[in-house]
Amino acid sequence: MMRLTKPTLFTNIPVTCEEKDLPGDLFNQLMRDDPSTVNGAEILMLGEMLTLPQNFGNIFLGETFSSYISVHNDSNQVVKDILVKADLQTSSQRLNLSASNAAVAELKPDCCIDDVIHHEVKEIGTHILVCAVSYTTQGGEKMYFRKFFKFQVLKPLDVKTKFYNAESDLSSVTDEVFLEAQIQNITTSPMFMEKVSLEPSIMYNVAELNSVSQAGECLTTFGSRAYLQPMDTRQYLYCLKPKKEFAEKAGIIKGVTVIGKLDIVWKTNLGERGRLQTSQLQRMAPGYGDVRLSLEAIPDTVNLEEPFHITCKITNCSSERTMDLVLEMCNTNSIHWCGISGRQLGKLHPSSSLCLALTLLSSVQGLQSVSGLRLTDTFLKRTYEYDDIAQVCVVSSAIKVES
Repeated sequence: MMRLTKPTLFTNIPVTCEEKDLPGDLFNQLMRDDPSTVNGAEILMLGEMLTLPQNFGNIFLGETFSSYISVHNDSNQVVKDILVKADLQTSSQRLNLSASNAAVAELKPDCCIDDVIHHEVKEIGTHILVCAVSYTTQGGEKMYFRKFFKFQVLKPLDVKTKFYNAESDLSSVTDEVFLEAQIQNITTSPMFMEKVSLEPSIMYNVAELNSVSQAGECLTTFGSRAYLQPMDTRQYLYCLKPKKEFAEKAGIIKGVTVIGKLDIVWKTNLGERGRLQTSQLQRMAPGYGDVRLSLEAIPDTVNLEEPFHITCKITNCSSERTMDLVLEMCNTNSIHWCGISGRQLGKLHPSSSLCLALTLLSSVQGLQSVSGLRLTDTFLKRTYEYDDIAQVCVVSSAIKVES
């Protein structure tokens, strides 16, 4: 049995000296005459020739394990009904890798039966390749033998994920989730990162934030070289938004939700490819309680002591209880509400919402926080307080505010 893998570039150890030293130009001439060195760059360790693997090497999760199996008849007799079977034993299962399970009618002396097997490695840890051969001698005796080849499958990448809940005041970006994926190369050789993508679940749409647009051209934030050196870490960022049909139903995205899974494709020595898919990534959605208040529209900048308008969205997050709500507006040191406080909003059914236009003004310049809204459920006599809902920049009326 021999593992099939890509060759490597031949490396040389250059030995040189200055011309005034005793060997003179002897070492340099020997390197120029060496066929494995690069013409004109003999002092480089990397040569132009390829070398076949000298040992079994490392096998990493996500790579394709390929092996050449040869059964040779060393005897001087013809054997019949030869059956070659190759199984891969992992910690959880036993897989048959043989291309064919049919027996070969006969095998003459000094002849071979060859087979090439392939397997995409999906588990780490100890793997045992079991090669079993059965045949019948000329005397009719049935013979059988096995050989075991043990190897370890290592983890090539360390993947860590972080979720950030970017709840915004604008409905177009409400319930955005930012996923940061940190991918570290824990092998001993560089990797070419061919693709790192996020396959979202049916509840979300995804936007990759790993490129920038310059002069009409989309460029990756990692530069022109997509290599990941050993022990280096690269961070990928994705923005997920709930699809409209799920975002409108407040109860669906509560609790633990499935975000999706990462699909990572890389290449190593001479284009040898590997691929990993993470398990489904889960994130705990932020809790909003029974009633959620968010802003649909609010200006960025307003004039001092001049009324401005905001639009609020009130959502009943309960899946089974109808609420009867009353809105109270409490002034703060800088924010003053315009309108009637304590007005009835009416009944709000489960998982439904209503939009509410409000007017207010600020008596203090600078960045001011919108606070002071209170919602009371008359059925349960429970009051929900909403402070620091948003922030606006208040400027003097002498400064023209651009719309």
